[in-house]
Amino acid sequence: MMKRTGKVLLIYTGGTIGMGRNPQTGALEPLDFDHLASEMYEFRYLKASFDTYQFTPPIDSSDISPRQWAQLVRIIADRYEEYDGFVILHGTDTMAYTASALSFMLENLTKPVILTGSQLPIGQLRTDGKENLITSIELAADAHDDGTPMVPEVCIYFNGKLIRGNRSTKIAADGFNAFDSFNYPVLCHAGVNFVYHEHHILKPDYTQPMVPHTAMDPHVLVFSLFPGIDESVFQHRNTVVWQWQCPPTTVVVAIVQRSLGARHHRGEHQPMRKRYRGDEPLRHRLSTAKHRCHQRSRQYGRSSSDQTDVSASPLHRRQHHPHDDEPQSGRRGDDIRSPTPTHPRGGNV
Repeated sequence: MMKRTGKVLLIYTGGTIGMGRNPQTGALEPLDFDHLASEMYEFRYLKASFDTYQFTPPIDSSDISPRQWAQLVRIIADRYEEYDGFVILHGTDTMAYTASALSFMLENLTKPVILTGSQLPIGQLRTDGKENLITSIELAADAHDDGTPMVPEVCIYFNGKLIRGNRSTKIAADGFNAFDSFNYPVLCHAGVNFVYHEHHILKPDYTQPMVPHTAMDPHVLVFSLFPGIDESVFQHRNTVVWQWQCPPTTVVVAIVQRSLGARHHRGEHQPMRKRYRGDEPLRHRLSTAKHRCHQRSRQYGRSSSDQTDVSASPLHRRQHHPHDDEPQSGRRGDDIRSPTPTHPRGGNV
């Protein structure tokens, strides 16, 4: 029987969901999410209680970086035993990137980490934020009879669908159905009831601990093939494109090539692949082909339809960086607090 705490940690990083309109200027500005949460009477009916952790200042999702990903990993790892699950409120522009990165940085994750947000601020009349937030908390607290979580992996919840984080893609900037998972089935449909598709959900090893990783390497080159691309772009390091993507002083640790089709990497561009593979600065570097279709089943190269896309994690792990030990912004330790009024501790949702 897995020990349950009846608590979820709500991590507010920023994004539209926590914005409010300034009555004087009419501009959207970040709100104090603790105060906002305390004003939502719907939270009183949740069976699970929750604490909040707020980034100070909130981060625009377009400014997210591996530094913030490492910070999220540390927040979760430091409080891993205190909560049954974690909900991360995040801007939608880069939510899929963060979900994908966290899925690799939280090795052998045995608890839910659910990212969500909204297309309209939570204080507006037609907001989608309340449903996304409340349902995410319920999903993060839900468990089997033996106490193990229903969805022990990194996910995105949006508009009635819980999808695997590293298979997610933002598909709409205006509609509420903002995310989809083209190459992997939905993990749970949230309607009148939660309908879990358990044969698609990861099964971690509960006998082993979760292993956090915070060191990442951004020296990865991603490029797309297109009809007519000239291999001279990769033959000469003094070309404008090459200098922009890969300065001479940069050590490239990996190349992700986005191809046009399953057979394309064996066609006319194969000599170009061999050439840059054998180029001295790129010697011993990994080259991977990825199909650009949203839906596919053919396997080729190093990508497989039943494995995580290599392109979903373009940042490969490295050893250590001096900045990894620098203090991060955001409230720490004793700054975590429960919203007011205090919510009753309940059983499983």
